[in-house]
Amino acid sequence: MSADQGLNQSVERATSVLATFLDAGADLRVSDVAQRAGLGQSTTSRLLATLEQLEYVERDPATALYRLGPAVVGLAGAAVNRHPVHREARQRAQELACATGLGANVAVRRGASLSYLCNFEGRLAPRSFTLMGQRKPLHATGLGKCLLLGLGPAQRRELLPDLPRFTAQTLTGHDALDAELAAVAERGYAVEREELALGRACVAAPVRDHAGEVVAGISISGPLSAIDLPAREAELGRRIVEVADAISVGLGYVGPRHQSATLDGVRS
Repeated sequence: MSADQGLNQSVERATSVLATFLDAGADLRVSDVAQRAGLGQSTTSRLLATLEQLEYVERDPATALYRLGPAVVGLAGAAVNRHPVHREARQRAQELACATGLGANVAVRRGASLSYLCNFEGRLAPRSFTLMGQRKPLHATGLGKCLLLGLGPAQRRELLPDLPRFTAQTLTGHDALDAELAAVAERGYAVEREELALGRACVAAPVRDHAGEVVAGISISGPLSAIDLPAREAELGRRIVEVADAISVGLGYVGPRHQSATLDGVRS
């Protein structure tokens, strides 16, 4: 048992070291990694040396600073390529970005946040980085609102006891969020206007699986000037719902169960 516990502790420490790089805006020193991971500097140094040999991190020879290595990229690529939503959504999201000139993003829920599976940039919404793997809040994003449609009010309150404010437009009360999600369910798509970041907006729609459960969301996003919601909301809403429906059909979705039951009753 002690050997198992020691092995688990080593794995935990190694993964905590890797996790320190997720939100790092630059390469890190050993001391930076140790502080972020909550480990001693000598322990961190040994772990980094092992991870470097395995290519999970790499060290810049000029600065001696560490960054994530190519082995992580290989694992990440394998993980997303095997995800059924990614397989169904990737090509359609790419075509959507090309057709609209905006960003097209696909995300799933991971606990109390959303996690991006893929994103593509249109000519009107360029980015110098990928969103894949990044996490964002559910209540302050169009994608997150779509993902929350799969939960009831009580479940949402348990999952998100607090709704942090990011801008003056962020919904910070559950009653307001309930009302917003009711409107999303009614029209079929969610809208987010500067609720997470100033100057940006998106239109998103839920993706469902063969059982009718919300398993992902897809969005069109970009700067306010490019997405032009006052003039284009209806058009973009219709387009994103059509793409989301196509992905859902690819996942085996055949429509609301109550509609199927009604049709069966008519036929009989």
